[in-house]
Amino acid sequence: MSTIEVAGKSFETDEEGYLVNLAEWNEDIAGHIATLENVEMTPNHWEVVNFLRKYYEEYQIAPAVRVLTKAIGKQLGPEKGNSQYLYELFPYGPAKQACKIAGLPKPTGCV
Repeated sequence: MSTIEVAGKSFETDEEGYLVNLAEWNEDIAGHIATLENVEMTPNHWEVVNFLRKYYEEYQIAPAVRVLTKAIGKQLGPEKGNSQYLYELFPYGPAKQACKIAGLPKPTGCV
């Protein structure tokens, strides 16, 4: 296990940098993880992160990229529900990287 420090507090992460205690997540932690991931958060990034958190709350699972793309397309429209758009926001994998920033576990099926 590793830790990250945000605002003077330490938070436990797994060996890949995913937050261990999902309840500890907040936007400051998300911003810190995004910086570590070389992602500059914009309103579009936050839209995906918040979508993922709601999705996780409802289904208790972090969606794989295909499921994520389809679900975002349904809710936010086809211009956002496509792989190209999501990879532009999260170049190291929309599901994997966005879930990490959202404080969620690594999606099943992600290598």
